[in-house]
Amino acid sequence: MALIARKTRIIEGVEPHNIPFEELVAEGKPAVIKGVASDWPLACVDSPQQAASYLKSYYRGRRVTAFTARPELRGRFGYTDDATQLDFDSDQGDLGEYLDRILAHIDDPAAPSFYIGSTDVDLFLPGFRAENDLMLDHDMFTANPPMVSVWIGNRTTALAHHDLSHNMACCLIGRRRFTLFPPEQVANLYPGPLEPTPGGQVVTMANISAPDFERFPGLREALDAGEVAELEPGDVLYFPAMWWHQVDALDTFNVMVNYWWNLVPDFMDTPQNTLLHALLSLRDRPEAEKRAWRAMFDYYVFGPAERAGEHLPETARGNLAPLDEFKARRLRALLLRRLNR
Repeated sequence: MALIARKTRIIEGVEPHNIPFEELVAEGKPAVIKGVASDWPLACVDSPQQAASYLKSYYRGRRVTAFTARPELRGRFGYTDDATQLDFDSDQGDLGEYLDRILAHIDDPAAPSFYIGSTDVDLFLPGFRAENDLMLDHDMFTANPPMVSVWIGNRTTALAHHDLSHNMACCLIGRRRFTLFPPEQVANLYPGPLEPTPGGQVVTMANISAPDFERFPGLREALDAGEVAELEPGDVLYFPAMWWHQVDALDTFNVMVNYWWNLVPDFMDTPQNTLLHALLSLRDRPEAEKRAWRAMFDYYVFGPAERAGEHLPETARGNLAPLDEFKARRLRALLLRRLNR
């Protein structure tokens, strides 16, 4: 990735029981924590065959979703040329059979690309985390338990996209390269359709590894702002919610486990729904109205949370008061009634 010179900062010498979660979140920048998962049993196996056998020992038969791409796509799980359909196949089946399929092509330079992504560890590999787990010994995880997923495949590329949650990505088998971009680079990454999407979030339409600057001129600015994290087995990458990231699995057999978590209560709605509603209600209004609504959102939403209600008596603040589960349920019901009018 010579196109991006900046390397993600590396933190060394961190003990597994002393990961600086609070500092990482407060700093709001990616960081590689070297070797903090290197003692996990899965990270210590000697071969892809042993790794597959280890994963099978926890598997109890629940069908997984797997994706397969033609060899000529070189691991990129994206769109057909007209961007109306996904250019790869998906299926559900037995994890052990998919692992065997990857192993059968381990020495094949023209292998299809196999990808099992975002698979819930506790559901599909019960007991795995008893031996392979981060020490989540911070108060933020008490109120916001993370979602823990496993990612398995051969040489694949998950195109640049963003997630709505903070992320700790644990590289366990094979090497991975994360190419990261701050959220404000969204326009310069040329997002694809809102649907369909390869994995639930929009992905870039540009090839950041072989950029076409004539078609995507703003990509130059994104590459200038980007950074690259190279991960070896046992390394853990933290990056904040909404950072764009492309993930390249670099070896013939790769396994990663990641932790997603948010710092807001579960009763809060996803901003993605707000974005969709804004497309319906705001985007195509006259520019003067859009400027007025931008000011309104700055006042009610993007400014200090208490500002819009602080001059009102507490009994009169209604939806301007801090949200709790009851208020959120009531506000959601109001929205549903209005949307279904």
